[in-house]
Amino acid sequence: DALAAHKLKWTDPSVVEALTTLGKLFKDKQLIAGGQQEALNTDFPGSVEKVFGPKPQAGMVYEGDFVAGVAHDQFGKTIGKDADFFPFPSVDGGTAPVVSGGDAAVVLKDGKNAKAGMKLLEYLATPEAAAVWAKAGGFLSPNKKLDLSTYGDDVTRATAKSLIAAGDSVRFDMSDQAPAAFGGTKGAGEWKLLQDFLRDPSNPKATAAQLEDAAAKAYQG
Repeated sequence: DALAAHKLKWTDPSVVEALTTLGKLFKDKQLIAGGQQEALNTDFPGSVEKVFGPKPQAGMVYEGDFVAGVAHDQFGKTIGKDADFFPFPSVDGGTAPVVSGGDAAVVLKDGKNAKAGMKLLEYLATPEAAAVWAKAGGFLSPNKKLDLSTYGDDVTRATAKSLIAAGDSVRFDMSDQAPAAFGGTKGAGEWKLLQDFLRDPSNPKATAAQLEDAAAKAYQG
């Protein structure tokens, strides 16, 4: 949280330690299908295909729960049998984090249709509306009143349960919490520097310094 708010610098020893650990994983040729360079040339659909496609090259892909929908719809995999998940592990005995994405529904302005729009938003916040989406798949609801049996398979049900059970330890991806110039601009900031680190993970301290320099500029703007 401190790093996401830039109250902790990227040059902090804890960050350098994390980058050092990440660098060890990046260097292990057994952990990345095709090695570092191929990983840099692999887009999201390609990463899923490397695991669940007709010619699998890897045993798992680190991604969101929507991978289940791709594995099922595009590659005919049975969720719970051919495809499963496990949560990101805790670090040094801490609380295991749950990283989530989210969508927001808004009414853009007041007007003659605003009341109807607000009524729709109120309905979308109910467990009844969430149940419609849950049955359709590709959706997790943060509504604690939604019956988990509404979800179509055990894997999605377990994922939804982990989201609800995580409580205060649910976080958005750190890049989503950062200014776009640092966390969400292709070819710049965190996006580029961590790709560069994947390409050459030999100097965690230098990467940390580059990340701090880019963050300092972005958070000031």
